[in-house]
Amino acid sequence: MNYEEAMNFIQNTNKFGSVLGLDNIRELLERLGNPQDQLRVVHIAGTNGKGSTLAFLAGIFRESGYRAGRYVSPASFSYEERFRINEENISKKDLCFYMEKIKNVAEEMVKDGLSHPTMFEIETALSFLYFLDKKVDVVLLETGMGGRLDATNVVKKPIATVIASIGMDHMQFLGDTLEKIASEKAGIIKEGCPVISYDNTKEVNEVIKNKAKQMHAKVTFVNSAGIRVLQESLNGESFSYRSSDGRWYEKIEIPLLGRHQINNAALALETLNVIKNYYCISDFQTEDGMRKTIWRGRIEILEREPMVICDGAHNPDGAKSLLSFLQNNFTNQRLIYIMGVLSDKDYEQMVQILAPAADKIYTVAPDNPRALSSRELCNCISKYHQNVEERQRLAECLSEVRQKAEKDDVIIICGTLSFQNELINQ
Repeated sequence: MNYEEAMNFIQNTNKFGSVLGLDNIRELLERLGNPQDQLRVVHIAGTNGKGSTLAFLAGIFRESGYRAGRYVSPASFSYEERFRINEENISKKDLCFYMEKIKNVAEEMVKDGLSHPTMFEIETALSFLYFLDKKVDVVLLETGMGGRLDATNVVKKPIATVIASIGMDHMQFLGDTLEKIASEKAGIIKEGCPVISYDNTKEVNEVIKNKAKQMHAKVTFVNSAGIRVLQESLNGESFSYRSSDGRWYEKIEIPLLGRHQINNAALALETLNVIKNYYCISDFQTEDGMRKTIWRGRIEILEREPMVICDGAHNPDGAKSLLSFLQNNFTNQRLIYIMGVLSDKDYEQMVQILAPAADKIYTVAPDNPRALSSRELCNCISKYHQNVEERQRLAECLSEVRQKAEKDDVIIICGTLSFQNELINQ
């Protein structure tokens, strides 16, 4: 199988859609030798902050000399980016090798009267095969959607399960209340495996506590009261932290912007405390890894004059975090949004949150089959903001806005992670 054939195969699996449930992925992995059972896995679920938390952990492992594997979905800049070891993408040669192996097994499953694996199931299986062969020291595994019925939940015995920030998203699949969504996310908690959780709302925390108790799992929550913000700026954040077990971190510096990233960093620190017996990681390596963390497209400053910021916030809680950052840093500057969204997101609530702070809003359609048209988004925004105009694509719109903007203006590209790939050549 060459690269073109591999890409055709995986793209053709789109027709099988997204299927919640573990029967098919279990069968696929059984036929592949159950590679997931031979890996050390940190498994994380949540609405927001999953990727950032794992990015912090990946940075720490990298600076400590360990090999950390991550399956990242969706990818931002290339397909190979989905399968990474210490920030290095899988090679096209390896990708073709594993894709062909899985294709053969998938065809056998269909011949035996079983369902063809979905794209996410194939990619999950591929990541396990790849990470096992490359002898990674840890797999930082992020759920795709939910947790209980997500394909990644095939892992039987992770060294830790992590619950990130929980908010309203994917309600058609996960439920229409925070408690229902939290219950689905908490479905990754395994018998006797330690749990580390973001400090969510009281109702959500109770769901996690009850599930952990049911599974005889010790649960550790981020100590929100132990966070002391030392500095917030456009160059990064710094904070001190007293962990739940009383450990003191005097000064942690992170390059990711926004108050919410401090909370994600604290979640990563608590996770590290829980799994420390598996690895030898010094305080210096922890601090260095945090300071060197890389995670593109999360309140990322692309240019300074005028300021151009890209943020992948794609649900109401993400919109709130972005708004908080903008209000804290640009109180007396004009904010110009270039906004695009996916049609299956709660974009109207995102608009209600973000629109009042803007001076001008342009709408575009992301390069994604699930994109909402720029016209529909413009019509939605017009209910909450008078100064909105429709454009077609991001590149042309950004060029126009750059030319019109004053040097002190702030241009914010937001609404979906799909924009990252479109910004590569801008």
